[in-house]
Amino acid sequence: MAISYKDIRTERQWKASTGLSEEQFNKLVPLFEHAYIELFDETIDERQSGSPSECTFKSYPELLFFGLYSVKSGLTYDLLALSFDLALSNAFQMQSLSLQVLQAALELGGYMPKREYATEEEFKRHWLEEAEIMVDATEQWRQRLHRQSDW
Repeated sequence: MAISYKDIRTERQWKASTGLSEEQFNKLVPLFEHAYIELFDETIDERQSGSPSECTFKSYPELLFFGLYSVKSGLTYDLLALSFDLALSNAFQMQSLSLQVLQAALELGGYMPKREYATEEEFKRHWLEEAEIMVDATEQWRQRLHRQSDW
């Protein structure tokens, strides 16, 4: 049995599985649809009609939910595939697709943060009106393999 956004019953479950409330998710779906059509120049139905195999995510909310869930949960592709009844290779492809469309949707809606500045002056102009800037520079611990000679 695959996980579906249709099975979510509470706001707590919405936020735990997607990071969004149900209302926020439903507001994002039309932007996601618009971004999908803009990226691929066809609807999800048109794009899937040419596929020789059965498609797992037949609607925009399903694909959006999968992308948000995959990022929020941090599951491996093996577990994503198991959770959504996908082939392992499909888990990677569907996550890449959904995140590509999500990024485009957030850019269309004006929700994507600015991530790059060409010059220091551009950075200063962008943040001129802000009294305070917070930078998240949290380090993620990674175990590294060392050569045997390092032991």
